[in-house]
Formats: sequence, structure tokens, C-alpha cells
Amino acid sequence: MKRASRYGLSVALLLGTRPSFAKPVSTLTGIRISQSAQEHTRVVFDLTADIKHRLFTLADPHRVVVDLEGARKSEAIAVSRRKTSLLSGLRSASKGNDRLRVVIDLQGKARPRSFTLKPDGKFGHRLVVDLHATNLSPTPIKTSQQQRSQRKNYFVIALDPGHGGRDPGAIGKGGTREKDVALSVARKMKTLINRTPGYRAVLTRDSDRLVKLRNRVKKAREAEADIFVSLHADSFHKSYVKGASVYALSLSGASSEAARWIAKKENASDLIGGISLDDKDDMIASVLLDLSQTATIQDSLELGSDVLSQIGKVSRLNNRKVQQAGFAVLKAPDMPSILIETAFLSNPTEEKKLRNPKHQHKLASAVFSGIREHLKNRQV
Repeated sequence: MKRASRYGLSVALLLGTRPSFAKPVSTLTGIRISQSAQEHTRVVFDLTADIKHRLFTLADPHRVVVDLEGARKSEAIAVSRRKTSLLSGLRSASKGNDRLRVVIDLQGKARPRSFTLKPDGKFGHRLVVDLHATNLSPTPIKTSQQQRSQRKNYFVIALDPGHGGRDPGAIGKGGTREKDVALSVARKMKTLINRTPGYRAVLTRDSDRLVKLRNRVKKAREAEADIFVSLHADSFHKSYVKGASVYALSLSGASSEAARWIAKKENASDLIGGISLDDKDDMIASVLLDLSQTATIQDSLELGSDVLSQIGKVSRLNNRKVQQAGFAVLKAPDMPSILIETAFLSNPTEEKKLRNPKHQHKLASAVFSGIREHLKNRQV
């Protein structure tokens, strides 16, 4: 323990047990470095096979050490010389017993987090190390949507009509299908957005088809969306329940029993397409890690509050506070995301209103007004 203290060992994190390798089983083929914000740097290690790794930090000077068990460095590798606000350089050396050590030199103190990703078609096995600053000055930092909007000179709003195709969603007693209401409101909202200078809308689905939850988020990110809005019309086993609700993501679980029930039902919609989403999915796991270290959830809560206040002007609210639940479709790492339950199709009165194009237009206008208010407050 004295030796660890002398060399400034501050964190030791062992993922899995250290196996015994007779020979190297993986080759490090590349290292990629990116910075999404002043307080966050990501280092991606491209590998030919899955590995076990050990991660710890040292001080005086600050650095992160990554030991790759059963790995060897490729002769063709060219380690990136890129520097970020957190990273000042990279070094590597073989340590014997088929272990490769990579040292990440830091500009200052940072908290590391790591996870592995399996091949996804475009990339092979990867080890991702995220560095999060712990001693930044209180200088205001632009949010993700501010950075993207300045680059594009307009805001992109991703509209996600829930369900679709073989998944109708909730169905009212009058036969109104959630998937139809969600798409109709989204189309009206898209028209409003595209008519407004400085704004552009993109739909995750523009027809009656089923889109997997992960692909909805993927499409929004590919469009460099600044905000993600998932539109729904829910149902409940008690027909007297009514009112609109707005949800943001919660990493620690739902904020109420009702929210847990709804989140479970919405997430299960992907099973209809034959693919199950669970918390061990590579993409979702990486997104969860990002979300736990950034202000995205807080941004989502503030966005949800602005939208909720506007919806309350045209519709009854089920809850006047933004609720939180583990909706899979809200797990985007770099854009505020909310899910709106516009009303309950299980309530006959609300089902009738949701079928009315004029009411749909009012809802679309109210949601957009809330988004504009949020973005106006975010601009610097």
C-alpha cells in the first residue's frame, strides 16, 4: 500500500479476472481519439479479438494506465498524436507475459471509465476509454446542440412517431391506433418546423412501418439532430385516467410505478420485430455510460419542462412534472431526448380528441413552442 501511495495510485479498477495466456490472442491495430466536449475525451482501441483489461490512474504527473492482457502491438500501428483538453499524449510498451501497456498522459486530473464493444459490421472488437475532467474551471461550456447548431446555422429536430407496421401500439375502444395518431402529429409538427427559419425536422419513420428502437436513435444521430422527441398516445387499464405526460431518461429506474409499467411496455415493442433489446446491448451500454457522466439528462428534463408547460395550454396534463423512466429510445448520448404521451386512448373523451386533426395541430404547435423556448434559453 505504501508503494501505491508513493506513486499516486488513485483508482484501481479490474474488469474481470486476469486469465493466463500461452500466447497473444489479440493485436492492437489502431487507436482513435475524439473530443465531444471540453470535459470529455474518448480513446478507442481497435483490436482483432476480445480481451481482458486493467485500468488505473497515476498522479504526479496525471496519467491513465491501460493494461491489455493477451495483446500485442502491430508493427503497422501509428498512434494518434492528437491532443485534447484532457489528453497530452500516448505511449505504449510490451510488459511481458503477453501484456501490452498503454499510458495516456493527461493535461490534468481526469476520471476514466472503460467498456468493450463487440464487432458491429463496420468495426471489429473495441475497447473504449472515456476520460472525464474533474477539475475544470467554471467556464461556461457549450452544449452539444449549441455546437451543432452553430456548425449548421439551424436546429435539427428529430421526430419519432412511436410504433408502426405490425406494432399498432395502444388501440382505443373506437379503433384509434396509437401508431396512426403519432405519425399524424409528427407530420403536422414537421410542417410547422420546416416553415420556421432556422429549424429543420427529420422523421424516424415517415410511413406505416416498424423501425427498431436502436435505429430510431441512429437515424437521429446521423441527421445530427439537436433534439429528439418521441411521440406516443398511451392506454391504461382504467378508462378514467387521462392527460398528457412527458418523460426523460432515468438511469436509476422509473420515478413511479406507472412510469415503470409504461417503460416496460414501450421497450418490449422491439420484440415484435423479433429482436430483443436489453441492458447488455453494446450500443445501449455505451450510451448509458456517456449519459451517466454528462448533462444530457438534465438538459432533457429542462426541455421536457418547457414542452410540458406549452402542452398544458392546449390539453389536460396527467402529471405537471417531467417524469423519468428507462425508455430505450431516449438513450442518445449527445442530444436532449424526451418521450411525450399526448393522451390516453383508453379514455373515450381523449380518444375522440386525438382523432381530431385540429387538436393534433394544437398539440404539434404546443410541442414545437416548448422546443423553441428551450433552445432560445440555451443559445449563448
